[in-house]
Formats: sequence, C-alpha cells, structure tokens
Amino acid sequence: MIIDIHGHLSPPEAARRFPMPPSLTDVDGMLAARAQAGIDLTIIGSPVGAGAMARVPGVDNYAQPRDRLRAFHAWMSGLIGTFPDQLRGYVYANPFGDDDHLEGVRQTLADPAFVGLITTSSVHGELLGSPRADSFFALAAEAAVPVLVHAPAEPAGTERVTDFGFVEQIGRFGDLTSGLAMIAFAGWLDKYPGLRLIGATGGGALALLPERLQTAARPRHWAPAAAGPGERPPTREHPPTGERPPSVTADPGAALRRLYVDTSTTSAAHLRLNAEVLGPDRMLLGTDSPPLASPLEDHLRMIEKLPIDQEAQQRILGGNAEALFDLRRRP
Repeated sequence: MIIDIHGHLSPPEAARRFPMPPSLTDVDGMLAARAQAGIDLTIIGSPVGAGAMARVPGVDNYAQPRDRLRAFHAWMSGLIGTFPDQLRGYVYANPFGDDDHLEGVRQTLADPAFVGLITTSSVHGELLGSPRADSFFALAAEAAVPVLVHAPAEPAGTERVTDFGFVEQIGRFGDLTSGLAMIAFAGWLDKYPGLRLIGATGGGALALLPERLQTAARPRHWAPAAAGPGERPPTREHPPTGERPPSVTADPGAALRRLYVDTSTTSAAHLRLNAEVLGPDRMLLGTDSPPLASPLEDHLRMIEKLPIDQEAQQRILGGNAEALFDLRRRP
C-alpha cells in the first residue's frame, strides 16, 4: 500500500476569500492523479486551518474562532467520508492555542476521519521550544497520534521579503529547520516520549544538524584557555553569561534522530542525506501535492533510486505510515 502523508485540499469558500492555487479545490483532479500514480491513500490537512497560506493584510491565522475551525473540519470530514478509501485527515492545531482551542482539537480528533494533527514550526516568529507549547505537546502525547509539523504561511525572518516565491521555497524551509531543531533541543521528546513528530518538506536541513545541536548544548569553545583540571567548559546549564537558560535535553542529537521526515523535496541529494543520517525507518512518502505541481511519479521515482534495498523502499512508501497512523477505523 502506498500512502502519501502530506497533501492539501481546501473548501471552495476559502478559495473565494483567499488567494490560492486552483489545484487546492480540484478534488477530482487530485484523486485521479493519485490513482494514475498508484498512490492508494492520502492524508490531507491545512497548516493554517481555515486561514490563508499566503500573506493577506489583516488576516491572522492564529486568531481563528472555534466555530470557524469547526466548520472547516466538518467540511474536511464530509469530504473524507465521501472518499474513505482514498483520504484521511489531520486536525489543525495552533501550538500556542488556549484551553478552549485545544479542547476543540481534542473533540475533533474523536472523528475517525482524522488520524493526526498538523501544526506549524513557528507562530509569529516564536519557535516551539517555548514553554507555551507544553499544553499542545501534552495533548499530542495523550492522544497518541502523529503530528505533521509544517512551515507557517509567514516564516520567521521574512517579514520584509516581498517575493512570495522566495518566502514559499526558502523562508519556509528555513523556518521548518529551526522549528524542528528547537523541538529536539528543548527536550519535548524527553518529557513526552510518546510523541511522534513528522517534519514536512523533508524536515528542512534537519539531517545536517546533529553535531551542531550537540555543540549548541555543550559549547566547549567557551572554555577558558587556561582552565584548571577542576574547571569545566560552559554548558547550557552554566553558560558564559551566567544566566540560566530554559531546560534542554541532555542529548539533542539523539532527540533529533527520533523525529520523522516526509519526502516532499525536489532534491535527490536531500533525500539521500535523510536516508543516510536518519534512516529509512524515519522517512515517509509525502508529496505536498496539491498544491505542488511536480508529477507524483517523480516523487516515487526518487525513492526508488535511493541506495537502499526494496524492503526499505516499501517502508518509506507506506509501511512506516501504516505503523505510525491508525488507519483501521473507517470514517
């Protein structure tokens, strides 16, 4: 079974309110393309809920009332119920949402159409290492469902970037890299060992970071040049400034390797690096299509060309998703 864990569809009403690629409302076209490529099941969701994935003046994706999100998820549930053999869904969650928002997330997850959560790697530039994300991670661990961590519409550091193509392809990649690295660095996977977090867009540059995260947690280059035998170099607990920072995992490099990533990248080198550093058991087929227009067959072909055996390929194409997600319930 081939399972794509990263797809998007939007209701026609949203297309009338916000700018978006036409493919996001073309349900028939999306399903036909998947049937032709041999993809059996797609998990769809929105990293902005009922909001806009493009920068729209006056629109704050993180200030959506609960009734609007309820209507959006009801539309998605109805669509999945119409195509139960081809679709499942993610419930959108603001990682810094208040108790009322998170209770709505919890209630929506009870619908068998939904098999996971989708959230963003930052909110208004604030990364998920913030203590304000604790309630969200606690909910995800309690619900025991995978979480697709997706870049936000407005990535950190792009407030003054006017070229949308750059924001979409570069800014979001960087935001996702920082967001996932901060999750590993901040110790959430130690506090909630049951968390199953999947980085979209191939996890950004995650595979390049294990050693850098170790150095960030234990910055030996700050040690005094003439330190005596009883002295130790600064650490996150005892930094050179003398200020005590937030809690950090003892081994952020190992925590990083407990994250999962999808395959929604157009770079074969990126895909190979993920397979080498994270391993095929931490990779899941994801196309980010719609809206990305790359032929689905190209995504499958890149996986087939990885220097791994056929059994590992099958795990990426569907086996890992079947193990992570509860796909037995029928919507």
